[in-house]
Amino acid sequence: MQIAMVAGEASGDLLASHLIRALKRHVPQARFVGIGGPKMQAEGFETWWPQEKLAVRGYAEVLRHYPELAGIRRKLAARLLAERPAAFIGVDAPDFNLWLERRCKTRGIPAIHYVSPSIWAWRGGRVKNIARSVSHMLCLFPFEPALYEAARVPVSYVGHPLADVFPLEWQRRAARARLGIGEDAQVFALLPGSRQSELQYMAQTYVETARLLQQRFPASRCLVPFATRETRDIFEAALWRANAQDLPVVMLFGHAHDALAACDAALVASGTATLEAALLRAPHVITYKMSPWSWRIMKRMGYQPWVGLPNILAGRFVVPEILQDDAQPEILAQALGNLMSDREVRARMRAVFEDIHRTLRCNTAEAAAAAILPYLGAGLRATLGCEAA
Repeated sequence: MQIAMVAGEASGDLLASHLIRALKRHVPQARFVGIGGPKMQAEGFETWWPQEKLAVRGYAEVLRHYPELAGIRRKLAARLLAERPAAFIGVDAPDFNLWLERRCKTRGIPAIHYVSPSIWAWRGGRVKNIARSVSHMLCLFPFEPALYEAARVPVSYVGHPLADVFPLEWQRRAARARLGIGEDAQVFALLPGSRQSELQYMAQTYVETARLLQQRFPASRCLVPFATRETRDIFEAALWRANAQDLPVVMLFGHAHDALAACDAALVASGTATLEAALLRAPHVITYKMSPWSWRIMKRMGYQPWVGLPNILAGRFVVPEILQDDAQPEILAQALGNLMSDREVRARMRAVFEDIHRTLRCNTAEAAAAAILPYLGAGLRATLGCEAA
């Protein structure tokens, strides 16, 4: 049996690798093919094009690479329709995958989309195209299925994989031990983003915020994890511009999870890192800056009063959100200082974060596999028949 998959970036590669492992427990003879990354390949996945070809972000980048991306997609669609896999599973990357899924579905190949696009945040009209394109939607958040049920799209809630990865117990002591930090130390974690564009807008603000925190909490230190050498270089340049090289800033390569688990309070750029902060029980403030033009567009497109995933999941403002023009060092430092000084507020935040963690913890890969198995149909029966023979 052949099962086709496309995962467009590192997060999808990880998600898909767990799903492949779960599906193999039910259909060990299945062959997984398409476009994927190293984690999928480690599970035996056969990639027809490098995943890096799809890992393009930003309007300008997409436009520049569009001819190549469109060519890959057309060739992949032709091969899928010729080989007719038992199912096609698009992992995230909706702009690329929904086009493929619609062509598979119309030709009788079950098309499953894993990770709902954020139709609850903006561009809700996409649900009509999704309904035409997918046989089944797999959702990571519990509020998403109702949106698809209203549009008569078959849907399953499977939980979030990070909730399975992170233990339910608070990991503060172990994280501090790994980082060589004492139990009584005052620790802030500063996460300015993983992309160079994010650092370019926020690095200087984070440095000035760290300076103000050091003035109010002289014995404190700031942990700043970076995903790449390039993002660290941007932050270091901001330190030099501010003549702030003497600040008690500990720059880490990776170790974002340890920094969040170890801290008393964190400043986190909006995105998946805010969910990681909640799952690691890090009281935090959410911030973000982008170009004024992009901000105006996002404000017009947004449907909800919150941008941070912990607040969206809680349905209320649990975590302060200080965004764009309001994201000034004085305001951010005041909010973080308030968190550091109020143990009761931090405890209440952590209690909400634990509830979120338990809600999202669903053994995601197995739940996704269980939703996909009925679509394998004749292919699964044929495989089982061969094994019996």
